[in-house]
Amino acid sequence: MLVLSLTACSDSPTGQGGGSTAPKGRLATVVSRGKLVCGVSGELPGFSFVGKDGKYSGLDVDVCRAIAAAVFNNADAVEYRNLNAKERFTAVQTGEVDILSRNTTWTMSRDTSVGLEFAPVVFYDGQGIMVKKASGIKTLADLKGKSICIQTGTTTEQNLTDQMRKRSIPYTPVVFEDVNTTFGTYAEGRCEGVTADRSQLVSRRTTLPKPADHVILEEPLSEEPLAPAVADGDAAWSNLVRWTVFTLIKAEELGVTSQNVTQQVNSPDPTVKRFLGSEGDLGKGMGVTNDFAVRIIQQGGNYGEIYDRNLGAKTKLNLPRGQNNLSTKGGLLLSPPFR
Repeated sequence: MLVLSLTACSDSPTGQGGGSTAPKGRLATVVSRGKLVCGVSGELPGFSFVGKDGKYSGLDVDVCRAIAAAVFNNADAVEYRNLNAKERFTAVQTGEVDILSRNTTWTMSRDTSVGLEFAPVVFYDGQGIMVKKASGIKTLADLKGKSICIQTGTTTEQNLTDQMRKRSIPYTPVVFEDVNTTFGTYAEGRCEGVTADRSQLVSRRTTLPKPADHVILEEPLSEEPLAPAVADGDAAWSNLVRWTVFTLIKAEELGVTSQNVTQQVNSPDPTVKRFLGSEGDLGKGMGVTNDFAVRIIQQGGNYGEIYDRNLGAKTKLNLPRGQNNLSTKGGLLLSPPFR
């Protein structure tokens, strides 16, 4: 009774308007702390990487910034924790991080038995293998009897085993826990190939002394839908994370950008008005202000802007949108209605 009374009488700790109620669960923890704790790689250019100035950047980082913008109206209210593949899930399970935004593949076992709940996919990827161009290796069959560097604790380890077994191609796995050691060993020539998600291979190739000396084989080993994840069992928090990602996608679909969002608030289109909080109480249901979408887009842009900034044609990675385009443009990105 006391708890219910306090909840009913208290104002939102974030000073939110729009009739929002006091946060509960993980959201309350985040609000009380005054910042979001986000688990990232920190070593993958384009997704999460620490620059010489100590600042984090990348697609995964921008997802965390979007959540902070929705909650605090401050995209910088984020503390980043670098996590390797082995420790990342434990960090979520124990509450060390509020969200894992770390190029993580959404799989059935992780969703059902590891205690994770996944947000929408933010990047559709696939596993590949990188080799030195001078090696003459052009197909998986050419790797017969060769050694392949791989990071343990990832889906790539099992995928490689399955695909090589399926093709009856014997090989020698060279397994490491640390991603830097994995790619460092490959760079030193101590294994003929290295396997990871194709986006990671493209990203890591840019850090090698002579990137042009390395090629990624055309044959894909798997499909890897990468998505943020939170601890299972907190619907309010997972809803906030889920609809933050959808906000990025829906904004691009509606043509709402960081440059025009202020003007779009006054749009006569009822769909846009609901989306940006000019009408309705969509934010109230998530425990944030009704203009949460404005906060998100104003401070970080829509999905297309984020993609272009971190992975697009003007970056070293230069990754084509492909599957990561809107469904209206032949891709797989789709947001449910904001109503």
